[in-house]
Amino acid sequence: MPRLNPSTLLRRLPFYLRQFSSLPLPSPPLRSHSYSHPSPSRPDPFDPSTRSHPSRSTLTFTSDPFDPSTLLKEDPISLCASLWVSSFREPSSTPPLSSYLSRLELWLLAYQKAYADDTGSYLPRSNIPASTIHSLLSLRNAVLDGRFKWGNRLTPFIRSPRDPTDPTTLSKRKLKVFLTAPGPPPFQDKIVHEVLLLILEPVFESQFSSKSFAFRPGRTAHTAIRTIRRSFAGYLWYLKGDLSTLFDCPKINLVLNALIREIRDKKIVDLIRAALLTPLITANPMDEALKKKKKSRKYQKKRVLADDEPKPDPYWLQTFFGFAPEEARKQFDWGHCGVLSPLLANICLDELDKWMEERITEFYKPSNTDTWDREQANISWPEFLPTTGPDKTRKMDYIRFGAHFLIGVRGPRADAAVLRKQLIEFCDTRFQLKLDNESVPIEHITKGIMFLDHVLCRRVVYPTLRYTASGGKIISEKGVGTLLSVTASLKQCIKQFRKLEFLKGDREPDPQPCFRMFHATQAHTNLQMNKFLLTMAEWYRYADNRKKVVNFCSYIIRGSLAKLYAAKYKLRSRAKVYKIASRNLSRPLKEKKGQSPEYHNLLRMGLVDSIDGLHYTRMSMVPEPDYTPFPGGWRPDHERVLVEYIKLTDTNTLEELRCVIKDEGLITPQDSVSMLVWSYKKNAYLFPTLEETDVDNEEDNLVSSAEKHGGFAFVGAISQRSGEGP
Repeated sequence: MPRLNPSTLLRRLPFYLRQFSSLPLPSPPLRSHSYSHPSPSRPDPFDPSTRSHPSRSTLTFTSDPFDPSTLLKEDPISLCASLWVSSFREPSSTPPLSSYLSRLELWLLAYQKAYADDTGSYLPRSNIPASTIHSLLSLRNAVLDGRFKWGNRLTPFIRSPRDPTDPTTLSKRKLKVFLTAPGPPPFQDKIVHEVLLLILEPVFESQFSSKSFAFRPGRTAHTAIRTIRRSFAGYLWYLKGDLSTLFDCPKINLVLNALIREIRDKKIVDLIRAALLTPLITANPMDEALKKKKKSRKYQKKRVLADDEPKPDPYWLQTFFGFAPEEARKQFDWGHCGVLSPLLANICLDELDKWMEERITEFYKPSNTDTWDREQANISWPEFLPTTGPDKTRKMDYIRFGAHFLIGVRGPRADAAVLRKQLIEFCDTRFQLKLDNESVPIEHITKGIMFLDHVLCRRVVYPTLRYTASGGKIISEKGVGTLLSVTASLKQCIKQFRKLEFLKGDREPDPQPCFRMFHATQAHTNLQMNKFLLTMAEWYRYADNRKKVVNFCSYIIRGSLAKLYAAKYKLRSRAKVYKIASRNLSRPLKEKKGQSPEYHNLLRMGLVDSIDGLHYTRMSMVPEPDYTPFPGGWRPDHERVLVEYIKLTDTNTLEELRCVIKDEGLITPQDSVSMLVWSYKKNAYLFPTLEETDVDNEEDNLVSSAEKHGGFAFVGAISQRSGEGP
């Protein structure tokens, strides 16, 4: 049993007094010296027979609020699932969140997530020590009592498993540096972030618009591109805007007002308000200038990472992060909000999404001569649009990825200009954000619209349309229409490669050697670049020119590695590298003076052919673009499962199903099984058991009926079954 310090005993003293005051006192002893049992009306609490039968005793013990074992009653995953279900069942009503904030199960789950993010390894619940659970309980009580402070490094309730530093053991100089130097947020702040995210995300995900993507579960850049391919085929004018400046210095009142519209819980609102208002520790520019002036040492010993310390990102992942599109390059980080910042940004911009949905409904004006209709479009080829007359359907659509939005307008340019004016006024009124015509340009589809590193353009096609006439005859006609093309931007790809120093030049890109991999082996270098190429092929999965752009990336990487190997093994030119290592650089390279140590080791171990060659060295190796039809009204898998579960558990849905089955004259499988069981039970008592004479009579009747109809084969089968032979 862990020892309790005096402060813990004083805090638990009222609880123990209540427990002992509820104990019944034994009856006073008799005057005689002989021992006598207490009276039956007041049982003895120290009698073993009484304690073994709780029904005979009047002892009533309540759960200790300071004991974590009594507070961990439910599974945290099922607790989160119940919150998701209740939020999606009634999106308009917010459940009470204070009860979830006090659940220790959620705090334990948040600790596991923060631990995995901090150390890079998952910690099972059974491996969490008791001291950590007590620290989590203290942190929870501090949050509920209002004693928690963001950014507290001096006296934290719980420390990171990778940070054994105890501030009480530091000197004054080190303590000053520890408290004033900028650094990552304290570990206990990350736990509170995770708890708030577990509570707030289900509530707002059920209310967010389906037009918004980014920083939401299941709604990635790929789903945004597929939505554009399906829904933006017929639009001529496009409006593009960037609201990132709104969140560079967020207005606290704006964020809190958007939060208070849906959340009325004072504790949660006060926590987020304190996270926004608490100042951050920033670096002094003078100190940074002094550090730059200091000369670096000639030799710095490499530090060996500990087993529980997270490893840095591999080179291929760092390279791929350099290709992040402009819309996803900037992540929100406000004050001490941490991972809550993207959620709070979506809460603020959700008002813009709802306003645009109203404009879409008001703008819609169908035309009888325009055959384009999104709901009746060809599902297998949604990006194709047949030609129509001059009178077109006035339609509009909208999509938002983070702080960037894209609006498509089908109609005259004047309608797009009116919408832009309304949008600028709305942002000025609601967000206090000053926009102008240059920040929200109007562009025609023929010029190409850049969004998420993909270019939206239109080209005229002449497909052969085949359809079945009324008489069943298949008719083929030559059609004409426009096709929405979603292609990867090769210009943007070259720009990113130049930024990463993989090539130089604009018109004729020339690969440059990748000297960061100079000290790595050939097998490791090829493996890193193959992972990068596979990731690039997946990123451009839905682009029409996927084969071209991925093959170009492979050409740049292959040329860069060939120059690197030529410098490393002193082979002078790329041609000599390709001659020795083949086109995909899969063969081990040799130096001038015999075999390289790497090749010698591989040869000794019998692993000469273990070096993987580069992928996609030929365009035929690159996979085809993915044109899988994107369904209308798409929802992520977790939302679809939630909606189906809520629908199946609704009593009205079951009644509707029963009514439909009854009207159609069908029966359910349960009713069918019940009828079979009931008929079996009923017939078992009505019909007597068959005897041997009855069986012989039945066989004779079958044989006579078979001979009458000429069924000799059937007669032989019956005779063989009765044991008489054929």
